[in-house]
Amino acid sequence: MEFIFSILQTALIFIAAIFILVLVHELGHFLAAKLFGMRVERFSIGFPPRLLGIKKGDTDYCISALPLGGYVKISGMVDESLDDSFEGSEPKEYEFRSKPVWQRMIVISAGVIFNMFLAYAIFTTIIYKQGINRIPAENIHGLYIPDSSTAADIGFQTGDRLIAVNDKEIDFIQRGQFFSMSDITSQSLRFTVARGDEVITIEPPSDFLDYLARNPEFLEIQNAIPSKIGDVASGSPAEAAGMLPGDEIIAIDGDTVGYWIQMVNKIQAGSENMLFTINRDGQTLDLMVSPDPNNRIIGVMITDAQEFFGYETIHYGLFGSLLQGVRQAHDTLGGIINGFRQLFSGAISIRENLGGPVAIASVTAEVTERGGALGFWNFTAFLSITLALMNILPIPMLDGGHLMFLVYEAVTGREPSIRVRMAMQQIGLVFLVGLMIFVTFNDILRHVAN
Repeated sequence: MEFIFSILQTALIFIAAIFILVLVHELGHFLAAKLFGMRVERFSIGFPPRLLGIKKGDTDYCISALPLGGYVKISGMVDESLDDSFEGSEPKEYEFRSKPVWQRMIVISAGVIFNMFLAYAIFTTIIYKQGINRIPAENIHGLYIPDSSTAADIGFQTGDRLIAVNDKEIDFIQRGQFFSMSDITSQSLRFTVARGDEVITIEPPSDFLDYLARNPEFLEIQNAIPSKIGDVASGSPAEAAGMLPGDEIIAIDGDTVGYWIQMVNKIQAGSENMLFTINRDGQTLDLMVSPDPNNRIIGVMITDAQEFFGYETIHYGLFGSLLQGVRQAHDTLGGIINGFRQLFSGAISIRENLGGPVAIASVTAEVTERGGALGFWNFTAFLSITLALMNILPIPMLDGGHLMFLVYEAVTGREPSIRVRMAMQQIGLVFLVGLMIFVTFNDILRHVAN
């Protein structure tokens, strides 16, 4: 029963995200068409068959059965419906084909533009309401790097302090991230770290994004939290052993410890009785602790990371939030473009990195579960930018394919024949259906493999 509920919840969250994205995208086409006096015959969320709706004026506003997209049918346009019934007749003033090329270009581009506007609006609203949390980079003194981690695989070591990414010095850790999306997806990715008295450059392999796809936990801020006790639970093994708030655990069973996660990992893998070496106000003490045998915890709470790291929350006015929101959206767009560039060049695996509806639904549910409404809206903004980029590709059936025909017409002064456009639309349809089947099958295989 719980499994069925989880599936239904995932489906509903996914459908909600897709509904928002499609509604905004098609609204862009609809409003631009209306602005230039074009007749819109249908505004559909989802693909046929039609389920329900209402007709107002010339337009049928409806919900259709397949919730993976939508369309706006404009009179006199060869579109997803492959309707060429107007062929041979004189263009009417309300038809798409009767309007100047520049107006048709705006109508075709409006969906992509609205998807970018949606991302701007989401990021701007989040920043305006919550501000941006940041930590001065100088307050991060080092990182714990587990032996079996992605960071260790590419050359990081415990104690390394990250000081630059792609030769850009890090001044602040913003939103708990050491790097931006466009940085991490760069083909010339380089990390500069301080290791003791040395400065070392770490260059990941060309298929680094494949590593991240398999193990997304990489250089997270919690890996920098020191092994300093914030509080001790009453009646816990730690209290029985004499531990106090403010104690810093510096070794367990003789092995040096400096980070909270490192300490937790050693406790989880340790013995029935463990020797803890602590630093208390400059004095070194040895305490024998017996972790709870049921859950391997000793009853200590983490140091207030916000206080320790010196978190700053920067609040912006409306204009400042807009600038930051646009900057975040463009950084996300740059990261997606970099990812696609590596994907198409063969530098990274299609199987590991190309996701379809199953993967999107899964990630949408996961980020919503972890981050609540904030996680949902952040990922919706990411999907909106991805949808904008995908739609502008010069592939027939997509907005970029229509735009390609209009650019040809603007340059040559000749409109491609309806026969050519119909043929290209059919080719595009076959390609997109094939791509959808491939990515869905790939999602399932990857899910089974994991």
